[in-house]
Amino acid sequence: MSTIRPFRFEVPETAIADLRRRLADARWPERETAQDWSQGAPLAYVKELCEYWRTGYDWRRCEARLNALPQFITEIDGLDIQFIHVRSPHENALPMIMTHGWPGSVIEFMKVIGPLTDPTAHGGSAADAFHVVCPTLPGFGFSGKPTAPGWGVPHIARAWGQLMARLGYASYVAQGGDWGSGVTHAIGLSETEHCKAIHVNMPLVNPSEASLQNLTEQEQAALAGFQHYFDWDSGYSKEQSTRPQTIGYGLTDSPVGQCAWILEKYWAWTDCNGHPENALSRDEMLDNIMMYWLPASAASSARLYWESFALLLGEKPVIDMPVGVSIFPREIFRASKRWCEERYSKLIHYNALDKGGHFAAFEQPQAFVDEVRTCFRQMR
Repeated sequence: MSTIRPFRFEVPETAIADLRRRLADARWPERETAQDWSQGAPLAYVKELCEYWRTGYDWRRCEARLNALPQFITEIDGLDIQFIHVRSPHENALPMIMTHGWPGSVIEFMKVIGPLTDPTAHGGSAADAFHVVCPTLPGFGFSGKPTAPGWGVPHIARAWGQLMARLGYASYVAQGGDWGSGVTHAIGLSETEHCKAIHVNMPLVNPSEASLQNLTEQEQAALAGFQHYFDWDSGYSKEQSTRPQTIGYGLTDSPVGQCAWILEKYWAWTDCNGHPENALSRDEMLDNIMMYWLPASAASSARLYWESFALLLGEKPVIDMPVGVSIFPREIFRASKRWCEERYSKLIHYNALDKGGHFAAFEQPQAFVDEVRTCFRQMR
């Protein structure tokens, strides 16, 4: 079934009322014994944010903003895939598929879709225009939830190739971060006939023994950050990659649990100087959290870790199509140029920026747009 159907976000008011009731009736733990975020999201802040979620947050504002963009659903390999598709008004625009990750959603891209598709309306040049496709990963948001194993990163990459073909794009480029980076890397390996180049803001590389000698300051910091991730920051991934169903019960039943589970990653992974609201507003964070709460996708989104987390950590074949890399300073994995050159035989763009984190398009939209434009100019 290859039809493309229109889609609109139309959350029933009963779902909003249910959320507010659950927030009002929440059962809370005692406060943390530490004086910082080292034990997780602090009780006082989670209470404050959840009270705002209950009494001040307006989902209809976010819903209207999403519905102002062309939204669609199509069935690929038996699963509904929901996506945004914005065609540029400019002739010769370059088709691009952008993929989000966990705990993200298409909300991450809301600030960059306009500048990418219509650069002249945002102080740019028509020569940098893109047709933008932003699909929602299987099991995330309002895409379908797989009912059997098999929807790992390689399958998703092939599905994205089918989606772009179905939209009439015989040639395109791809971009992604987090799981979107994993999918984009997989596109770089499997969709070589139609994808011309990829750009990632989280490169996935395994430095060779030789490149671990005579480390630069940047490389030393990157290895320290990688070690910190595994020592203190990766518990969520261990749970989601081994027992996604078990963690799903609590997160699906408790909006406080779902909020704190994601909120802590905004603190850890944004360039926020110790507080997530220095990087993102309350509404922005809650807009994204709603994309997990409303469709009850805690377990189904976590299953991607069960399917593919070993792929992110395992052996990594060389990618021979043109690749661009942008390194934001608070990214989890920050590869040096020489590490990237070992995996990407045609590294056409590499830049280390001075501000921003894991959610690059969400945190630093202008810098993100500039990076994507600069990278893909070489492919026009």
